[in-house]
Amino acid sequence: MLKSELRQHIRMLKRQFTQEKLRELSSPIIQRLMVNPNVAAAHTILMYYSLDDEVYTHDAIDFFVQKGKTVLLPTCINENDMELRCYTGVSDLQGGFFNIMEPIGEIFSDYKNIDVAVIPGMSFDGRGNRLGRGKGYYDRFLLKIPQAYKIGICFDFQKLPGIPTESTDIRMDIVI
Repeated sequence: MLKSELRQHIRMLKRQFTQEKLRELSSPIIQRLMVNPNVAAAHTILMYYSLDDEVYTHDAIDFFVQKGKTVLLPTCINENDMELRCYTGVSDLQGGFFNIMEPIGEIFSDYKNIDVAVIPGMSFDGRGNRLGRGKGYYDRFLLKIPQAYKIGICFDFQKLPGIPTESTDIRMDIVI
């Protein structure tokens, strides 16, 4: 199946769930994320501020900030690139590209200090391959942080036996 067909299939599966149900399904995923030893030991974490159809991350982000971790969120700066900004609270957010809430805080460029990157995806397979939304933002950015432990998170129904890959696709270290 082509990547575009897989994306359509996953979107169809997501539409079968209410936003409330997706939030409920998010809870055990976030619990597994929080007890991951790499996350527990991390000082600086790249997260994402979830859309309505993604694993809900808002509370986890605030929890990490309260625990004293540096939390970074991506901001799309054009149609090809993103930058990272520090998140300190919900007042740091504003609507950005693709109606994604993005931080307006301080730009973060000390990429070598990012310990963990929590990455969303349309789908993942058992080898850590990721199917994104098709724009390549994360694949291009993850090349800049090779030392970061990459955690893909998604709902169980988004996990597939295999995903077609290209040389530009970045594999996750683990998928939760």
